[in-house]
This record gives sequence, C-alpha cells and structure tokens, in this order.
Amino acid sequence: MLKSRMQPRQDFDPGLTQQVAGELRRAINPDGTFNVHKSGLNWRDSNLYLYLIEAPWPRFFLVVFAGFLLINAVFAGLYLISGTELVSTDTGLNRYATAFFFSVHTLTTVGYGNIYPKNFLPNFLAAVEAMTGLLGFALATGLFFGRFSKPSARIKFTDNMVVAPYKGITSLQFRVANKRKNVLIELEARILFMTVRRGDGAPIRDFADLELERRSIDFLPLSWTIVHPINDTSPLFGLTAEDLANKEAEFLILIRAFDDTFSQTVHARFSYRHDEIAWNAKFESAFFVNKQGDLVLELDRLSDLKTL
Repeated sequence: MLKSRMQPRQDFDPGLTQQVAGELRRAINPDGTFNVHKSGLNWRDSNLYLYLIEAPWPRFFLVVFAGFLLINAVFAGLYLISGTELVSTDTGLNRYATAFFFSVHTLTTVGYGNIYPKNFLPNFLAAVEAMTGLLGFALATGLFFGRFSKPSARIKFTDNMVVAPYKGITSLQFRVANKRKNVLIELEARILFMTVRRGDGAPIRDFADLELERRSIDFLPLSWTIVHPINDTSPLFGLTAEDLANKEAEFLILIRAFDDTFSQTVHARFSYRHDEIAWNAKFESAFFVNKQGDLVLELDRLSDLKTL
C-alpha cells in the first residue's frame, strides 16, 4: 500500500505544544473547550465576572442566589452584634429571623413596614445595606444582560467523520449546520490533523493543516459538508483505520463566521478522534423540499449515514 507522501510538519505548533509527558487525552473536548487545566492560580488571578459570564445558567443562578443569602445573613448578624433594636409586628419570629427578613426588605427596598429600625445604629446599617443592594442588583442585572447579549456560535457537528468516495478518489468529510435561526455569513473552516509519535522519550505531537475542497462559503442557511480530498499529497494518503489508531490521530476543527445579528465574528471548535471516523460511508440527505416549495433542514438527521 502506498504511504503518505506528505508527513505532518514537525516544526508546526498551533498552540497546543508538541512535546508532552504522560498519557494523552483528546486536545479539544466535545463541547469545544480545550483539554487544559491550570494550577498554581490564587484568588488574585481569578476573575469573577468572566466566571459568571461563562458559567452554565444553573450555576449562574445558584451563585447569584447564594450571594443574595450570604449578604442578608451577614447584615442580619451585624444587626444582632451591634445590639440594635428592631421593632417587629410579627411575634412569631425570633431575633435572628427578624433581623434576616429586615435585611431582605432593606436590600430589595421592599419595605413592608412590619419590621423597622428604632434608633440611629440600625438606621445607619440599613442605609449601608440599601446602597449595597443597589450596587449588587445593578451588577447582577449587568451580568444577566451580558450573558444574553454575548455573541456565540451554535454550530452543530455530525457525530462522526466519514471516509467516502470523492471524484475518483476518497475523502474525509463531516457536516455542520447552524442550530439557530440567525444568519451566519463568510464562514471559514480549518482542519488540523494531529498525530502522536512515541519513542524512548516523551510523546511528541505533530500537526498538519489539511487542504479542503472549499475552505469558505458565503452563508449557511442549510448544512455544509466540509471535504478534505485524500489525494497523493494528503497526510492521510494510504493510511488505514489501524494506522490512525496507532498514531492516536485527532482532527481539530476550527470554524469562524460573521454573525449578522450581532455584527461580530464568532468561533466554534470541535474535534474528532480516530475512533470517531466511519469508513466507506456517506451522509444521507438532511433536507427536503416541502409542499410550499421551501427547503427544510432536518437537524436531527445531520449525522445520518449510509454504508457503501
């Protein structure tokens, strides 16, 4: 069998490092995040704003709710420690509960009137808490809006790559589609072919930028099949599934597009491992024409395959 005539460049590093020690996992996780963890950070290196902007929605609301409870608990303790007097018309509450709910009323500027301060010190603490509440809710509102207004690409990738016939040769293919109804224009795609060389020393990663049949398209209303022709200049030429497994091959996918809604550039990342390639298969059609003459893209059929 013919071997690859163009090996991955041994001096090319896209930013994921070439020489590593220990067992290697995939470079890019299925959710698009890099498989990199940082240690040695202290609290001064952390950024709460970035954390809350990037956190999943359940975690975001959990942090906001926990912060709300913590602020009220702290101010309730201050009211009790300072020995201030709070007047409550509800005799069923103990001193801490009275202070806590007075803090909630003050922080949210609700002021039902069933709990109120009697002398100077609780009024002063209430004024400080009211200012804290105004600033805190303004910050939470800004974070909430920032999460909604942040442009991002919701690109759907097929579950597998395929090695399929292509113009008398074979090709490596996968499909993408826009999961949102917004318009993406000027899309560009890039595939990095990563392999691992193991010897007496530490494993070494090699990278190659694969040539594509079409590196860019003008817009993405339907799906886009991204094709790498496996010709005699391809790093994949002559390689089998066993060869890719021995090389621990991974295909790193980078998609860049212009979001016409936000008028900003968005990015999407993905990767396929060697065991996520279907050989001698092709994609089924994922769209059809309805009775009104409109094209309908079926996203749940994007990954459908047909064995050849």
